[in-house]
Amino acid sequence: MIKNINDYKNLSNSDIREKNLNLILDSNSYKLAQEDINFLRSDEMRGVRMLLEITKPELVLEEQNIISTIIVFGGAKIVEDSTTQKKIDEVKNLLEKFPESFELKSKFKKLKNLLSMCHYYHSAKEFSKLASINNQDEKCNTHVIVTGGGPGIMEAANRGAFEANCKSIGLNIQLPNEQFPNSFITPGLCFKFNYFALRKIHFVMRSVAAVFFPGGFGTLDELFELLTLRQTGMKSQIPIILFGRKYWKNLINFEFLADYGLISEDDLKIFKYADTASEAWEIIESSKV
Repeated sequence: MIKNINDYKNLSNSDIREKNLNLILDSNSYKLAQEDINFLRSDEMRGVRMLLEITKPELVLEEQNIISTIIVFGGAKIVEDSTTQKKIDEVKNLLEKFPESFELKSKFKKLKNLLSMCHYYHSAKEFSKLASINNQDEKCNTHVIVTGGGPGIMEAANRGAFEANCKSIGLNIQLPNEQFPNSFITPGLCFKFNYFALRKIHFVMRSVAAVFFPGGFGTLDELFELLTLRQTGMKSQIPIILFGRKYWKNLINFEFLADYGLISEDDLKIFKYADTASEAWEIIESSKV
């Protein structure tokens, strides 16, 4: 690369002009702004990137005639029985070799607990079929299942729609640890986000119901976000269903919050419990205007 005038001294005038022109054409400054990746990734362009994450999914969903959605959240580690049982068998074999291992004993116990929750995977799949099968056609798609696009309950919900030959959406997130969307999302309806906040906007903006299966931090984060939006009137009165009464009752004492006046008695009506796919779907059906 020619860096200063001395680099030109052994070149003819035409060669100088040609080389300098090539440097101009190759420089970042000459790239169209939308084609300059380093520029778009700069801190100063964060607002532009956020606008892109708002606009791109919106345009695609409009193209696909997605009128309304049902959010399904739940734990990424709640998978099919056979998958969890295989892990249990592997740990059990290791325990026979290392019976004093505290780490293996702890892992075995947690896997057994997860196995007891695998029925939620099948319930999520069943619910998704019920919600999808009567609400989609070539011209209009309502009550389309939308998940975080990952494994576990998210996979089950996308799978239910897939097996019903219906569309479903995955709103995946780019994380430091490598991860991939599940394989049951409708091609063309899986989106990758960089910002959690903008992903949440797309979860909520078309939703006419939300079903929360047992899950961890991510599920709880989304649950309390939606409860707050409902409580403050920032979101319409959509059904919020906590699937698995025993799990949610053990995990969160909402009545305790009401007894201490931290939420009102009316706030307890924002959500309902369900223990079967048909029960959850009936709650949503009865709320349709």
